[in-house]
Amino acid sequence: MSPAPPKLKSVEFRREREASWSELEDLVDRIERKGIHTLSAEDLTALPMLYRGALSSLSVARAISLDLNLVAYLEALTARAYFCVYGRRRHLIEILSDFFLVALPQTMRKYRWHLLLAFGFFLLGAIAAWVMTLANPELFHSFVSPAMSQGRGPEASTETLLDVLYGRNVDAAEELSLFASFLFQNNARVGIMCFALGFAGGLPVFYLLFTNGLVLGAFGALYHSRGLSVDLWGWLLPHGVTELGAIFVCGAAGLIIGQAVIFPGRHSRLDTLRRRGAEAGTLVVGAVIMLFVAALIEGLFRQLVQDITVRYTVAASTCLIWGGYFTLVGRRRVA
Repeated sequence: MSPAPPKLKSVEFRREREASWSELEDLVDRIERKGIHTLSAEDLTALPMLYRGALSSLSVARAISLDLNLVAYLEALTARAYFCVYGRRRHLIEILSDFFLVALPQTMRKYRWHLLLAFGFFLLGAIAAWVMTLANPELFHSFVSPAMSQGRGPEASTETLLDVLYGRNVDAAEELSLFASFLFQNNARVGIMCFALGFAGGLPVFYLLFTNGLVLGAFGALYHSRGLSVDLWGWLLPHGVTELGAIFVCGAAGLIIGQAVIFPGRHSRLDTLRRRGAEAGTLVVGAVIMLFVAALIEGLFRQLVQDITVRYTVAASTCLIWGGYFTLVGRRRVA
């Protein structure tokens, strides 16, 4: 009868393999602190080999019931090394860069027809209210609620309408501030509802966009009838380009969800909703950022700038910036 093989001591086991464990631990520490891009080609080649060696050591340590502290150390080391070998650690700057420079503009271009459809229904409502209000000014109150009009209706004098746009007195400035705040809250609410109600097949999205267009068209017709179109759009467009753009983006997101519900395609409806919902969510995050930018422009710009030329210059600039961002950014990454 042959003698039993000698038991492998923990100390001997560790002495034979500790150098490779220390090397792996050093690589993992460097990756966790500075990123994997800081490793040399030799280190990148050695990393998976050292990881597999540590896994083998862990398997042996468990099989022969070595020191529990050693087993725990190897388990922790291999778990950390696993994410370095098979996972990709991303820093916040990299995540934000990918979102703003790749994901958001690419998703916007992918669903450009949904965006144009949302804009089309909004424009249809604006044109309808414009034509009807010019023909019959009393219809203004059919399109604009008293809470939103705040006395700016057909019964208001031209001087009153003009004073409100430029905040020429204390009362007018307060009214303008309240109106701007109410308008922003309304647009933000409409945008969020457009996205949320997309699950109803997209029909409520068309309704919300159309009725919001009615409000803008009625105001436009009222000020146009008093010869104040230039002044109105000069006040509205500097922040309105961004603010209304956010509504169209939310509308497009709602239409994406609605399309996934009604026309799931070759995938199951749940799977299509999951994939389309993630892309729609990307658009909504972009819309929230646009609303934040619009609030900054409206809050600061309205108080500081009264010159009509500067107002239109800012409006044109924001239009060009957003247009260039959504049409040009991220194309090289796709290629």
